[in-house]
Amino acid sequence: MTTPNNLNTDPLVLNEQHNLDNGHVEQANGNGNAGGQTVTDHAVNAKNSLLNCPVAEKAKAEAAATKNEFADLANSRTTPNQPAATGQPLTHYHSLFYRLLSWRNPRATALAFISTVIFIFSARYLNIFRYILKAVWVTLGTTAAAEVAGQLTIGKGFTSNFRPRQYFTIQKASLERFTEDIEQFINFFVIESQRIVFAENVYTTIAAFFASLTAYFLIKFVPLWGLALIATTTAYLGPLIYLQNKEVIDAQIEKGYHLANQQATQLRDLAAEHTGNATKTLQGYTQQYTAKAQDTINQYRGRSTSPEVKREDFPNAPKDEPVGVTTKEPVAPKPVAEPAL
Repeated sequence: MTTPNNLNTDPLVLNEQHNLDNGHVEQANGNGNAGGQTVTDHAVNAKNSLLNCPVAEKAKAEAAATKNEFADLANSRTTPNQPAATGQPLTHYHSLFYRLLSWRNPRATALAFISTVIFIFSARYLNIFRYILKAVWVTLGTTAAAEVAGQLTIGKGFTSNFRPRQYFTIQKASLERFTEDIEQFINFFVIESQRIVFAENVYTTIAAFFASLTAYFLIKFVPLWGLALIATTTAYLGPLIYLQNKEVIDAQIEKGYHLANQQATQLRDLAAEHTGNATKTLQGYTQQYTAKAQDTINQYRGRSTSPEVKREDFPNAPKDEPVGVTTKEPVAPKPVAEPAL
């Protein structure tokens, strides 16, 4: 067999050429591995630099603080030590809402406020119930179609393949905790409404009065979702404004309290003065009319109890009986008979 002129058949030369080719392949593979490792290192470095930048560190710190505040808010659900005025224990929702609205956990309170506002606007501008029904019929339609298509094609439904071995159930203990929590939530509003009505805290009753009076006039031209938004904003931002300006507000409240006490004292003194004058006038009129009535009664009885009248002023009554005067009645003349003619 003939070989081409440019083909070298020497075994030594062929072995050296083979080693050379393997070296080039290993070098190429090394360069490729080095390039891949470099790209990976760059990606890891970029990720680490992104995660360790000041913005990411601050975001991590805020997320951790928010998680801790929500945990603290959840742990505050304990029955208060101070009972109601009737001696009944309050619910753990009293502690929860007090903690929430007092802004002791500002991140948790701010997120709750924003979530409530978003829910109000969603209920106003989004037909949530319609979307729920849409999600239901889409889910049921998809599962039914997948089951039918699987039975027609492979003889076994696709949906049944994902069926769990056991259906999900709610444990009795979880259900009891849930019902107890619902009971506590309902009793919170029941107890608070009675405490407001029976003025356990008069300032709370006054605030509820002004709130209901304002809502009575606003409902004429403000929709229900607007009233809900106003009530939510007042409930969340009212305590925050008070806490931020506590000294000024307390000073004004104290000043108004003293002014009200002064006015009440003046009104009380004025009322006492007018009451005393009216009592004296009434006593004078009573004595005067009593004396006149007594005089009238005495005159009606024929005697007077006036101290100026003495017994000697009256004449002595006669002791002898009066002598009677006899008078003769005139005798009528007897009739005389006339002679007949």
